Amino acid sequence: MYLFTYFKNNGEDGLHLAYSADGLKYTTLKNDKSFLTPVVGESKLMRDPCVVRGPDGTFHMVWTTAWQGKTIGYASSRDLITWTPQRALPVMEHEKDCKNCWAPEIAIDEKGGHFVIFWATTIPGRFKETESGGDNNHRMYCTTTTDFKTFTPTELFYDPGFNVIDATFYKNGKDLYLIVKDETKNPVRKDLRIAKAESVTGPFGKLSEPFTPAWVEGPTAVRIGEDCVVFYDAYTKHHYGAIKTRDFQKWEDITPQISIPRGARHGTIIEVSDDVIKPLLAVQ
Repeated sequence: MYLFTYFKNNGEDGLHLAYSADGLKYTTLKNDKSFLTPVVGESKLMRDPCVVRGPDGTFHMVWTTAWQGKTIGYASSRDLITWTPQRALPVMEHEKDCKNCWAPEIAIDEKGGHFVIFWATTIPGRFKETESGGDNNHRMYCTTTTDFKTFTPTELFYDPGFNVIDATFYKNGKDLYLIVKDETKNPVRKDLRIAKAESVTGPFGKLSEPFTPAWVEGPTAVRIGEDCVVFYDAYTKHHYGAIKTRDFQKWEDITPQISIPRGARHGTIIEVSDDVIKPLLAVQ
């Protein structure tokens, strides 16, 4: 089974969930009503919800709390129904000129035995060589934790030499890949690229050429059969798209084959067991 976490509109009402047996066609849960309403952060939004399951079975979620701010949201749950009190993590509080913290995600560093939280931030005056690209000038930053109570100092996570947002990982057997959005507006790129990664903390290989059209964002990648399927938010066209590959060289658009809840925006898809989905089906 597959679980899709997403937000709607501007993220005011919080976490939405949908599920799928085949990974392509998703059905809303709780009649597409929110499972968790945001109460923390500068604007109390819940955009770009990312959920991962830790080794002990706990679900950990991070999200964007505001268009402009220095925090990201965090909460955890054993069943995706009852959540711990939400917390605003001040991950960029030390940077007085920080503009934003967008689309945080969590990856598990199996070798290091910790979680890596990473997100996109613009700090004016940094990376001046790409300031003229427009739409801010993001780079990826990160912190690590073992318990979501104490965190390592924030540091630069990924600088590909351009304005970058919406990083996510995909594991293919022993191989690991980093997918990112080139956010450059001048000239227009706004597309997705992929690079090989030695671990969730790098180093990262050379980025590919774009494998999607322009004006897409919010990638989430999942294995379906023998394929890696990357879903993305085609936000200017107000719908989701999907593209698949087996060798990370040739890509096939499969957008006509998917069914995503109406109005769904940037989220994540993870594989879960039937035991996770069954209680969610009973929530009204």
